[in-house]
Amino acid sequence: MGEVLVARRHPGGHGGDTPGGCTHPVQMSWPDAYATARDAAKPLPAELTPVVAATGRVLAAAVRCERPVPAFDNAAMDGYAVAGDGPWAVCGRVLAGSPAGAAVLRAGTAVEIATGALLPAGTEAVIPYEDCWVEDGLVIGAVGTRRHIRRAGDALSPGTLIAPAGRIVTATVAAAALQAGAEHVLAYRPPTVTMLVTGDEVITDGTPGPGQVRDTFTGLVAAVTARAGGGFTLSRRLPDEPDLLAAALGTAGTDVIVVSGSSSAGAADHLHRLLGAATATWLVRGVGCRPGHPQALAVLPDGRFVVSLPGNPYAGLVAALTLLEPLVAGLAGRPPTGLPTATVTGRATLMPGGVRIVPVGPDGDLTAAGPVGLHAAAAAGTLAVLPDDWADGKPVVTLTVP
Repeated sequence: MGEVLVARRHPGGHGGDTPGGCTHPVQMSWPDAYATARDAAKPLPAELTPVVAATGRVLAAAVRCERPVPAFDNAAMDGYAVAGDGPWAVCGRVLAGSPAGAAVLRAGTAVEIATGALLPAGTEAVIPYEDCWVEDGLVIGAVGTRRHIRRAGDALSPGTLIAPAGRIVTATVAAAALQAGAEHVLAYRPPTVTMLVTGDEVITDGTPGPGQVRDTFTGLVAAVTARAGGGFTLSRRLPDEPDLLAAALGTAGTDVIVVSGSSSAGAADHLHRLLGAATATWLVRGVGCRPGHPQALAVLPDGRFVVSLPGNPYAGLVAALTLLEPLVAGLAGRPPTGLPTATVTGRATLMPGGVRIVPVGPDGDLTAAGPVGLHAAAAAGTLAVLPDDWADGKPVVTLTVP
């Protein structure tokens, strides 16, 4: 298993289109389409975000330690904090989270203490329970070579790097930041995504009747959006009426609008004409792949992106992984990463001049995945991107299904 960074061979290319579109768009290669979506997206503005709400976001600035860790001298073991030579008279108890008291430990005295508890002033060592015993109110034992004291700043001093800019805030990064005294981080705003599911035949719940199908796109798009660092806002189902689709495009107040269906040139396919009328700039308009050829990416004059997914569920999944995921990741501020590669075996019908995208089994066997389709993708978990010169046993780019 390896990885490859998909290069963009034609920077600035819009698939042959100009603002408003043209009637003869030029099909873009799959690597170029993926790279175009990735490179078209610049990180959204950064904002100061509470650490507890920043998980999944990308840091726009490094996080550094703001206070010593630990913040105070504390016990590294359960036992007795002692001062001077023993035996030591027990004069109190300090538990984690409670003050150590104003009194200074005098020579020959001890307090029972819990791990992590604030040390009383004057403490010279902590003797673990297992290294001593108490008799008639006296701690009897000896101070070993280890003092079992954690001094303020032993782990981290102010200014120490916790996480660099560009890192995704994971739960561990957030916990480390909080431990180091950082209550807020500067993180890129996550992109928001609206889903418009078009088609008179589509229903959102219940059992489909004759000629009807269930909406399979909303869950897929929501999952791809979340995985790429975005926020899925809402899903709307629209009948095949151009005025309703135009209104929905105009009022969707999100960074990205995903439209399923309405992507081809049929009587019910209105999206391309509407985007042309809106003077959208085409970045991708047709991709040299099977399935998923009619997928497209455009940007409206106000900067909102429109991702067009073919109405076939498997083709729509391919398009979401080709255009939507790299676009959202780029808007979220995630740095480009190489796509994984794997050795693939078996036989497949290749696409001359393009790529064939097919499910592949966990061992890289094409035949183990079964017939091409959404059900096979669900069972396999991985898609293989087969170029037209692929041969049995050669490594190829792979895509992980959500």
